[in-house]
Parts: sequence; structure tokens; C-alpha cells
Amino acid sequence: MNCSDFNQLLNAEYGQRGTQTREQFEAEAEAFVLGELLKQERENAGLTQQQLANQSGCTKTTIARLEQGHSNVSLSSIFHIFAGMGKKVAISLLTTLLLLTLGI
Repeated sequence: MNCSDFNQLLNAEYGQRGTQTREQFEAEAEAFVLGELLKQERENAGLTQQQLANQSGCTKTTIARLEQGHSNVSLSSIFHIFAGMGKKVAISLLTTLLLLTLGI
């Protein structure tokens, strides 16, 4: 495989944007990134999954599944979870990319 940039590599590996394989890859990648962000913020706040669940009104299982990138979640749940750590979530749409930005 001879690719000169990351987009070409993604196209070669997962197909063009809009194909089922590429859409699935991008959805899983976004879930992974959200999970890692959640885990990092939770650990920075010095909270266990159970403590965050108690503070956000979610279950520990929900927190764990999100951190593992295995669960779809509503925006409302995301707002509650990060609010449980004293964070606000701002959402910006850039073309087809959804960015989550944390503010204090």
C-alpha cells in the first residue's frame, strides 16, 4: 500500500467516506475518543467510576461502557456525566466532524 497521506490510508483501508465500512470505522473511532476523553477527565478529577456515576445520576455500568467505547449515549447523558465532574460540554459542528470541547 503506497499512501501519501492519512486520508488516502483511510480510503485504502476502510473505503471512501459514505461507504458502510468507512462510516462504521468513523463511528467506532469517535466512540473510542469520547471514551478516552471521559476516562482521562474522570481520573484527573480523582473520581472512581462509581463516584462519577453517583455524581452524574448514571450507573457505573454506563460509565464503564462509555469509557470502553462500547455504548451509544444521548447528549443529555454526556452533559450530565461531565457536569458530575464540574465540566461543561460545548459542541461544534465542522463539516462532518463533531468535536467535544470541555470547559471549566
